[in-house]
Amino acid sequence: MNISSIVVRCLPDHMDDLLENLNASELCEVHHRDNKGQIVVVIEGEDVSEEIGKLKAIESMDHVISADMMYSYSEEELMKAQEELGQPAKAVPEVLEDDTLPAESIGYSGQIKDL
Repeated sequence: MNISSIVVRCLPDHMDDLLENLNASELCEVHHRDNKGQIVVVIEGEDVSEEIGKLKAIESMDHVISADMMYSYSEEELMKAQEELGQPAKAVPEVLEDDTLPAESIGYSGQIKDL
């Protein structure tokens, strides 16, 4: 499952019409709007292709000046990263939980996974 946010822009005079179209479309959930013509929506899809299809459908709606994906979460990518990292991993390495260890003595080389 993928979840993404999109900022949709329109002229402020067309905000109500566009909000009505977005809500009726069943493509997305409207989460925020401002008085400058910006609307934040969230879309869901089984994969990136489905999300891109929804983005293109929103882009093609009347009064849309632009629709840009701002944030995307992919459950599949998360699971792949967890497998690569040997998850479940401890959120904080033990060395960082040792209050008796002076901070200066902790070496960092860009990889703390195996500490």
